[in-house]
Amino acid sequence: MLSPIEKASYAARQSARVAWYMGHYFASQRFHKAKDETDVRRQKPRSRGPSIEAMLGDMAKLFERDLANADKGIYPLPRDHDGAPPRVVATSRKYFADLPASAERKAERRGDEVYSSELKEKLPAYFLQNFHYQTGGYLTEESAELYDMQVEVLFSGTANAMRRQCLVPLAEFMAGKDQRQVHLADVACGTGRFLRFVKQSWPRIKLTGTDLSEAYLAEAEGHLKPYKATLTPANAEALPFEDNSLDVVTSIYLFHEVPPKVRRIIAVEFARVLKPGGRLIFMDSLQRGDTKNYDGLLEMFPINFHEPYYATYTREDLPKIFADAGLITVQSEPIFMSKLVVCDKPG
Repeated sequence: MLSPIEKASYAARQSARVAWYMGHYFASQRFHKAKDETDVRRQKPRSRGPSIEAMLGDMAKLFERDLANADKGIYPLPRDHDGAPPRVVATSRKYFADLPASAERKAERRGDEVYSSELKEKLPAYFLQNFHYQTGGYLTEESAELYDMQVEVLFSGTANAMRRQCLVPLAEFMAGKDQRQVHLADVACGTGRFLRFVKQSWPRIKLTGTDLSEAYLAEAEGHLKPYKATLTPANAEALPFEDNSLDVVTSIYLFHEVPPKVRRIIAVEFARVLKPGGRLIFMDSLQRGDTKNYDGLLEMFPINFHEPYYATYTREDLPKIFADAGLITVQSEPIFMSKLVVCDKPG
């Protein structure tokens, strides 16, 4: 059980994070709005979007859930690893310095700057995009350094709290097991935020992170200090693991970045590498119809942030995709702006 002081400290830290990242969001929106109104015909969603009051209320519920999980001992009291104040301020400056370039791409609808025939020999074409109109796409050290801030700005400081909800079904799976005998792979691990959360909760678990971007894996290595984890460049369509070799596979915010055909290939890979009785813990964006009045936001997201495969993702039948791959969905629920799906492989 957490003490009243610990709970108050959590509330203060999360409030400060929300204020910090939400401030960046509104500052960014003012800049982008000015560019869009002069250079691009603005588009409006056909569906309703949530009110600010509704979103703030849902954010509060997310943080209540996060704190309740820590209070139950499911995972340690969160202390989001944003870095020392000088680094946070420096990253903020770099974020705003990059805004003019990203706004220009958005105004001109240019999302393929990073594409080249040379890179296509090494990486799938769908990955060679300036996702979110960000400089470098997912391919450069500068992009990797800014990524976490960009995501937290997008979600107003709630991204880590959403990711942590994946620890709950992991804790259920880990109950009664020797963590030293459990091998978990986080597919498309990015900068390693979730890997760090796992290691904080189960420091002796065997952990592997895979990602297509070597720059992001290098950033993840820094975030994971002093924890031990193996980081491996790999395509999720051909995971570097033997059949039936992993106890747990996790994947967070991957499916909306890939085409429909690739999602199905990856789902088969998840099932292939899991042991019988193993667990897939999957999180991605909300889908259409998941949460009342949120569909308008989902419609605008691919327009505002260059997400070419997002619209098809929001209409996917995820339990069917996983069932066709040989996995059984045991949980599926919206968590603020994300969706958590848990599947088990029959054993």
